[in-house]
Amino acid sequence: MRGLPEDNKVPVLPNPKPRRTRTNRKLLMLLFLFFITILAVLFFRSSLSRISEIRIEGNEMLTSAEIGQAAAVQAGDHFFAVNTENVRQKVAALHMVQTAEVTKHFPGELRVVVHEYPRVAFQIGADGSRQAVLADGSAVAVPDEDIPVDKPILTGWSDKDPNRKALCLALSAIPAGYLSDVSEIRPDPSEAYGDKIKIYTRSKFEVITTVGYLPDKIKNLSAYITSMQESKVTSGVLVLLETDDHLPGSGSGTGDKDAKVKAPKSSNSGDKQTEATPGKTSTGTSTGTSTGASTGKSSPPPDERKTE
Repeated sequence: MRGLPEDNKVPVLPNPKPRRTRTNRKLLMLLFLFFITILAVLFFRSSLSRISEIRIEGNEMLTSAEIGQAAAVQAGDHFFAVNTENVRQKVAALHMVQTAEVTKHFPGELRVVVHEYPRVAFQIGADGSRQAVLADGSAVAVPDEDIPVDKPILTGWSDKDPNRKALCLALSAIPAGYLSDVSEIRPDPSEAYGDKIKIYTRSKFEVITTVGYLPDKIKNLSAYITSMQESKVTSGVLVLLETDDHLPGSGSGTGDKDAKVKAPKSSNSGDKQTEATPGKTSTGTSTGTSTGASTGKSSPPPDERKTE
C-alpha cells in the first residue's frame, strides 16, 4: 500500500488538557471567602468587637457617672457602631463642659476627654451649699471634700446681674497668681460707677475698683500692698479707679452707699458733685487731698464742704 503524499497527511490533534488550574483558583477563592465570613462572624460575636473600657479624663466638677450618662455609651456596646462625633456633641452639651474630645482605641477602649469651664470663684447657695462659679457665670454645687476653696468668694450678687457675668469673664482672664490675696468680692455700685466692686484681701486691705478696671488694676495690687506693708501700714482702703489712692481706716461709716460731697459753686466749675470714696468722712478734720486725687481736681477746704 502506497502511503499518502506528504502534502496530503492529516496532522495529529493533541489531546485537550483538563482545566484544573482555573477550577482550583475558583475553589480556593470560595474557601477563602468562606473562612473570612466565618472569622468575621466570630469576631463580631466576640468581646473584641465590643467596648470593654470607657475612660473619662479631665473632669473635676462633673462626675464620671454624669459624663457617662450623657455620652449614652456603655461597656458591651459594639465598638464599630459607636459614632465618636455624636458622643462628643452629647458630652459637650453639658453646661459645665466647654469642649470635649472622644476617640476610640482598638481593642475596646473609648476615651472621653472633657475641658470644663474654668472655675473662677465660689459662692454660697440659697440652701447653704457651696457652689463653684464658672467663667460663663453659671454656678454648680460641688462636694465639700473634693474642691478646695482656692478662688475668691462672691457675696451679695444676684444671678441676673449682668455685672456678675462680666466679672466672671474678667476673672477667667486673670492669672491665678494675681488673685491669690483676694478673699471676697462684693458689688458696690454707685451713680458714677455702675459696675463698682469692693474687694477684701487676706492681707486685711479693702480695694475699691470696677469690673472694667479690674484686669488692669489687679496686676499692681500685690505691689501696692507690699509697699504699704513696708511703710508699716497694715490696713486701709485702696482706691483703684482712674487714679490710685490709699485711705486709712477700714472704710466704716459709709455703709453700703457712697458718701456724696458737693463742691462749692465757682465761676469755673459750676455745680458739680464728686464721689467720695468709702473710708473718707465728709466733715471734721478728714483730709481733702484724697478726694482730689480720686477725681483729678483739688478739693475745697474741709470747712467749705457740705455733705448731702
